Amino acid sequence: MGFEAPVDPSRAIERVSTREGYDRWAAIYDEEDNPLVLLEERHVLDLLGDVRGLEVADLGCGTGRHTLRLAAAGARVTALDGSNGMISRARGKPGWERVRFVAHDLTRPWPLADHAFDRVLSCLVLDHIGDLGAFLGECRRVCRPAGFVLVSVFHPALMLRGIQARFIDPSTGRDVRPASHPHAIADYVMGAVRSGLRIDHMSEHAVDAELARASPRAAKYLGWPLLLLLRFIP
Repeated sequence: MGFEAPVDPSRAIERVSTREGYDRWAAIYDEEDNPLVLLEERHVLDLLGDVRGLEVADLGCGTGRHTLRLAAAGARVTALDGSNGMISRARGKPGWERVRFVAHDLTRPWPLADHAFDRVLSCLVLDHIGDLGAFLGECRRVCRPAGFVLVSVFHPALMLRGIQARFIDPSTGRDVRPASHPHAIADYVMGAVRSGLRIDHMSEHAVDAELARASPRAAKYLGWPLLLLLRFIP
């Protein structure tokens, strides 16, 4: 999941499937100014805690930004993503050989054993998932009883302003928008409750002056909530 690209009213908009969008985005994803990623990385690793020796599932691993850090920190990481392009980028980075990568559509039952993971992580993915209950139910299934599930999502407040994941394809100049779902906070909470998960942590994070200085794209959203973090226990 990335942040909005600069919008030119004359630019053609191309709406595509989530998989096609991220396959195409993979080529430039890591190089873009992405305030959502910068803000999320302030908080996610602290919420995960020490992962040495733990089994970790990274669901929607993208180009491996969390995957490879966790593997380097001593976790045994299984990373799933529906985009072959994203996984290919991740496999081109140092340390990739420590990770088990699996190309898999996350809207379908996952090829993972029950209660196999101490930490289940899914970052900036759930706004691309229509059936939150099914996804969070799978999170509960693969999480060990003493473990937890941690998710980060693009804050629904900005989606209500019509802002979603999108990028400018450098090969075509088009404004490309992978399929997204404008879930409300209540949808995430009730999806978890109906899946048998309990909320252990919930926090909202806004664009502040520090983020606006670090990311030019963030400046016009100063004070607006950008990120929602949720941690669940089985």
